[in-house]
Amino acid sequence: MIYACCDDRRRSILAAQKIWNGIDYIDVSDDQLTLRVYFIIPLTPGQLTIGNVTITGGESITNVAPVNVNEDGFASPGDPTCLVVQVNGPGDFSTYTLSLVSTADPTKPPPGIDFVLSSIGFSFKVSCPGTLDCQPVQDCPPVTATPIDISYLAKDFKSFLGLMQDRMAAIVPQWQETHPADLGQMLLELLAFIGDYLSYQQDAVATEAYLSTARLRTSVRRHVRLIDYPMHDGRNARTWVHFNVRSDVEALNVAPVTTQLLTPGSQPGPILSFTSSAYTQAISEGPQVFELMEGATLYAEHNQICFYTWGDRECCLPAGATSAWLRGSLPNLAPGNVLIFVEAKGPDTGQAADADPAHRWAVRLTSVTPLQDPIGGQFDDPPNSNVVNVTGIEWAAGDELPFAFCLSSSYGASYYDNVSVALGNNALADNGQTIAAEALPPVPGVNPALTLAQPSIGDRCSHPPPVTPKPVRYNPTLAQAPLTFADPYDPAAAANVALNSRVVDGLLPVVSLTDQSGYAWTVAADLLNAGPNDPLFVAEIDNDGGASLRFGNSVYGMAPVTDTVFQASYRIGNGTAGNIGADALALVATNNPVLLSELSNPYITSFTNPLPASGGIDPQPLSQVRQLAPIAFRTQERAVTAQDYGATAVRVDPSLSQAMGTFRWTGSWRTVFVSADPEGSETLSAADASEIQTGMELYRMAGHDVAVMAPIYVSLELQMQVCVQPGYLSRDVEQALLNVLSNRILPDGTVGAFYPDNFTFGQTIYLSPIYALVQNTAGVDSVSITRFQRQGQCSTNAVSTGALVMDALEIARLDNDPNFPNHGILKLCVAGGQ
Repeated sequence: MIYACCDDRRRSILAAQKIWNGIDYIDVSDDQLTLRVYFIIPLTPGQLTIGNVTITGGESITNVAPVNVNEDGFASPGDPTCLVVQVNGPGDFSTYTLSLVSTADPTKPPPGIDFVLSSIGFSFKVSCPGTLDCQPVQDCPPVTATPIDISYLAKDFKSFLGLMQDRMAAIVPQWQETHPADLGQMLLELLAFIGDYLSYQQDAVATEAYLSTARLRTSVRRHVRLIDYPMHDGRNARTWVHFNVRSDVEALNVAPVTTQLLTPGSQPGPILSFTSSAYTQAISEGPQVFELMEGATLYAEHNQICFYTWGDRECCLPAGATSAWLRGSLPNLAPGNVLIFVEAKGPDTGQAADADPAHRWAVRLTSVTPLQDPIGGQFDDPPNSNVVNVTGIEWAAGDELPFAFCLSSSYGASYYDNVSVALGNNALADNGQTIAAEALPPVPGVNPALTLAQPSIGDRCSHPPPVTPKPVRYNPTLAQAPLTFADPYDPAAAANVALNSRVVDGLLPVVSLTDQSGYAWTVAADLLNAGPNDPLFVAEIDNDGGASLRFGNSVYGMAPVTDTVFQASYRIGNGTAGNIGADALALVATNNPVLLSELSNPYITSFTNPLPASGGIDPQPLSQVRQLAPIAFRTQERAVTAQDYGATAVRVDPSLSQAMGTFRWTGSWRTVFVSADPEGSETLSAADASEIQTGMELYRMAGHDVAVMAPIYVSLELQMQVCVQPGYLSRDVEQALLNVLSNRILPDGTVGAFYPDNFTFGQTIYLSPIYALVQNTAGVDSVSITRFQRQGQCSTNAVSTGALVMDALEIARLDNDPNFPNHGILKLCVAGGQ
């Protein structure tokens, strides 16, 4: 048979009937002299004789012929479907053909034998050792297509269009239309556009494969993620906002989820409804939108609170203060509330327009103490005998005043009271507008067109396993931008810390997804650690600020099911655009029915942000990432030497001034003792030491134990004799010297000579700088240092040498604190002057 077929249906038909027979297969004996020919159905006795069998073929041996034919099933007990043919000798390695022919007409098969199955090819060497499969290969090679004469240099729209127009001229010469509105011309332009887009994608594969050439923000982020570089996408701004309410308002609640704060536009305020056309118009004008990060309860008596100075005049609240007194009984003022101190009048003019807008500061209260001044009425105008209620307040150390607040002043004959006041009814707000329940396109199904083509194999009858079509990649894009990146907020933190001590690395965008069944999906930084059933997704920011969502593939993160419809809730507003100035917010948008109940006489009479918004950071530029990421990759992430352990301790806790590591053999292994010196302090708490030790576990070498301890502080004893110039008060000069040689931060911002951070481990203390500081102090005529030693150790007096040497782990200190006399002593013998 000349055909190569994969499905042998003819044999099945013959096996199901009893009239026609045919050859099934041949078995060659080991001596290659006997052929056992098996038929599909049993033979009848005497049906075939030696005259019906012919053997043809061969290359080197062509005279192979049958010498005997025996019907095996009838001559002896055996198989009735087998015909035994003995030949005169074995053949060669070529293929022979055994045919059954009619004795009357050799061109036809014997009676009852099927024409197609009346012959069969075989080899005498089938039993010889070999490694090849005997199954025949049905090779149907593919038809080679005639190549088309086109230019493969076409890479853009214009060249693609010209290429297709030339091709159309060759295959459809009668089509000559070139008008742009022609349907054929439009189709060519559409295909040229698709070709141009695909060409760009091909170029982008190579361009985006390297950090130095990548142009897409998503590509750069994925590159640097592999080396753990924390590329950031910016951060939103924050500010404290203040509400003024009607005089009859008591306990008006303002909730975060129902309130937005807008910069002013053409719409009147201060209150707008979310469902009003005025709000729609205000949003269309592109304002900066802020939303409350915490709820607030508003009271009329907290609109503006006056300071109380117990009857004294021309007072100020000094820099560094952490407590004050307020006039009035304020039962609703509690620890945790935030007050904003503002300069309400110019100290010299008493006019509100002359107030310095930079003199504003927010504090979070830690203590509220009600009290009474029994003679307070005597200081009123006119004086009276009334008792005045006052409230003492204290605030967190992180909110100490950076500058002095003038509370009352006089200029000439004029006296100005309440120059600075405290504002209550405050809450923290951050930049960003919530977009709720935005419907995303449904998850697409499997696209058969995305099935990978299988490579051609030689045997077309060997069918490859079925290939599952690839699902369509689901990367929906959010409709609005830029996506908000906000760091967590601690309501117990100091007010200044909430604004300024913020992080930017590792921030996640404010976005969440919910499918039609109510199942929630959570945003993640990446899917590298996600399991196959984790409902996570990644929001990737594009160059234009838009956000596309990337889901898992059932290996790294759960893959969304076909036809799932997601609803996205997210916030927009990010970067330095949110760093608005003070008093920039003026509109309140809400759906609170209480606030909207009396718009003609609103409960909130005015609203603003006394402090400018801060903290907004734009996304990190790609050029900066390309410069910093390789350097960060080369940063040593382990501590090996003693110096490494010291530097690592400062890296773990940036609040340390310095740290020093030393190796010691502790019996069975080496222990690294890290001496940590806190910045601006000489006390290392047990909690800080434990936190540093835990953080260093990521960097220590195997076999090294780490123990964190405080430095060895060496108290100094310094005594000097100072001669004061005529015209100077000796007491003033002495006080100036105590300041110069103190361990404090001075009012002018400078630090004393023995400020803790002025000294480090093993630093030698020299007398010459001390002489210079004292001699340069106004009013000092001469100075003589008589004692310079370790406290209580006269043998270490270094006046003659001018230098006091410290050991490697020692840090000098001289606090001159009478409460801690063992922390160093300074004695001044001042003479002369007045």
